[in-house]
Amino acid sequence: MKCQTKWIACMLAATIELAAGATHAEEDRYAGLIAGYEHTSGTYGTASTTDIVTIPVTAFYTTGPWSLKLTVPYLQVTGDGEVIASGGYRGKGANSSTTTTVSRRRTTQSGLGDVVSMLTYNLYSGEEQVSGIDLSGRVKFGTASTALGTGQNDYAVQMFAYRGIGDFVPNVMFGYEVLGSSPQLVLNNVYYGAVGSSYNFNTKTSMGVEYKYVQKPSAILSEQRQATLYASRQIGTSVYLRGYLLKGYAAGSPDSGFGCMVSSMF
Repeated sequence: MKCQTKWIACMLAATIELAAGATHAEEDRYAGLIAGYEHTSGTYGTASTTDIVTIPVTAFYTTGPWSLKLTVPYLQVTGDGEVIASGGYRGKGANSSTTTTVSRRRTTQSGLGDVVSMLTYNLYSGEEQVSGIDLSGRVKFGTASTALGTGQNDYAVQMFAYRGIGDFVPNVMFGYEVLGSSPQLVLNNVYYGAVGSSYNFNTKTSMGVEYKYVQKPSAILSEQRQATLYASRQIGTSVYLRGYLLKGYAAGSPDSGFGCMVSSMF
């Protein structure tokens, strides 16, 4: 685990160091806040349904090619306690079993989720068309209680690329995550990725779709596969509204869900 974490850190540092010599036409500096709401529902491979409400608040700061985000989520989970809700991994917990005959009482747990920090460097940005390549390092801190999360830190590195083709902007993302493991819940590291595209109706309105895949974290736990349909609208000088619907296609993903977020830059 330590070697893999060091490998990710070294790769990220080396890439950023090589890219640091790239020139950027303008040193933009701005900050902002994002507030959101998400409701998902699914069985996650268990015999009962778990409903998860997530209310994240994100602060971000961008200066030139660098961008830093910090997300603090509030969670409310209604279910029988078999599902881990916080962080990128959502699925059956350490005490779950598909063969158990013990009846579990449906309860609601709520509280702070896992705080996530992400640092992004823009490796390339097109001047004549909408295009770019971003490299990000992400840390999910195990701040959620064991009733909501694994209690472990996760570390990831990912690359995101996009290129405009007329009003369409196809994109692809690929990453690798070191999942925190414990004797109660043994998790392997995973690869993940996504493909999608957005369409710009005008300068203020766009719509898009994304399909995401996450490798299964262990031999007995499921992979994640889900599609998201979203729409975005600028509703003020520096205020943006985004809504989305999602559909899961694997036991590691919610069966369905919806959400919205509003962001403001200053």
